[in-house]
Amino acid sequence: MTTMDLHSMTGAYALHALPDDERAAFERHLAGCASCAQEVAEFAATAARLALASSAPARPEMRERVLHRIGTVRQVPPSAAPLERVRRGAARGRGAARWALAACVAAATAFGGTAVWQYERAQDARHDAARAERQAEQVAGVLAAPDARTRSVRVAGGAGTLVVSAGRDRAVFMASGMPEPPSGKVYQLWFDDGGTMRSAGLMDPGRSTQTVLMRGAVDGASGVGITVEPAGGSRRPTTAPIALLGMPA
Repeated sequence: MTTMDLHSMTGAYALHALPDDERAAFERHLAGCASCAQEVAEFAATAARLALASSAPARPEMRERVLHRIGTVRQVPPSAAPLERVRRGAARGRGAARWALAACVAAATAFGGTAVWQYERAQDARHDAARAERQAEQVAGVLAAPDARTRSVRVAGGAGTLVVSAGRDRAVFMASGMPEPPSGKVYQLWFDDGGTMRSAGLMDPGRSTQTVLMRGAVDGASGVGITVEPAGGSRRPTTAPIALLGMPA
């Protein structure tokens, strides 16, 4: 499946019309494609609006017309037998109408709920893509900063490089060839604030090579540490650091 094929699936995805394999492939693409996320959000929002019930007030002249007809149209009294048939027919008609109305409401509710869910998913993907784009810009800003300084270290059989920009007050950690942490564990980055460790974010446990924008400002930290923590991270280090780096001069 080509990227062009994936770009053409926005409408079908918004209407929940893709088979499972294509939907899964498209959602992986959607997480990194801001233009598709925007298009899906627009399609889903339109579908949700169409699925919701709407009403419009009657025109003022309609009331006058109905009142006029009441006073001028003669009503013919029905006989008892035809009236009974009419009543039975009306009862059957009302029953059928109620079933039809219930079916329509159920269908509109189901479709509306699906459309709203798809819209929320698209919005989430759009926000994720925007956040990833902002982080990429911040990483590039730190790496290209005129005052950027670096320090490298061996980490668990791989290599790590710390890049710090004092002017931007941000740091980036670049890992290469690091093995995956044990199952259920994650590498966590820390700023060393004079012996007190402050969490600076988690690394992706499924990637051996990655670039991480460390969370928060450097704020005068004296160094950076890396520990192995339970999935989701810890408020304080629970293991001895596998690497410690002083801030580059």
